[in-house]
Amino acid sequence: DLARAAEHPATGLAQELTLAQERGLSSDIFLAFLFMTVLGGIHPDEIARDFAVPEAVMEAMLGRLERLALIDRLPGGRIRPLVDRAIIWRKPPMRRLFEEHMKPQFLAMDFSAEDAVFVSEVMKLSARGAAELAEMLERHRREVRTLAEHDRDHALLPRKWYGMMSAARLLDVRQLEGAGRSGG
Repeated sequence: DLARAAEHPATGLAQELTLAQERGLSSDIFLAFLFMTVLGGIHPDEIARDFAVPEAVMEAMLGRLERLALIDRLPGGRIRPLVDRAIIWRKPPMRRLFEEHMKPQFLAMDFSAEDAVFVSEVMKLSARGAAELAEMLERHRREVRTLAEHDRDHALLPRKWYGMMSAARLLDVRQLEGAGRSGG
């Protein structure tokens, strides 16, 4: 239990958003993106530069995040998230936002392209194994965030925005059934 607790230290921050917070956040794709980047440790000034966001617009967006009790603004322009960085999105508003904006980008991805970055695996798991896989994917997400922070602090090359999706689902095997009997 102690080892497990050390893996996930208590931060005192919210582990989940309220439904009202998710609705407010999901009402604007840029607001949701801004919040995700703040959770990732990226300062809003960098977002403003990358996306040519006028100062007044950024100020309004940060004000909305503050009113939603998702961030605190500190002296010197610093921003502190009021939500644990390992948040898991369980409510419909943010899941719908993902469905509308992120999922299509992955569905349109050309997995045969040389610059495509992906992995794939087929396995047979029990319900317990599937639950362990879900935990493993969550650990992977946190490791990727750590990689991004290290890259931000030490990269010499220009950085570009990437989206990552880790997913597992029951495999539709209907097209495989009987394949061995038909000879091909």
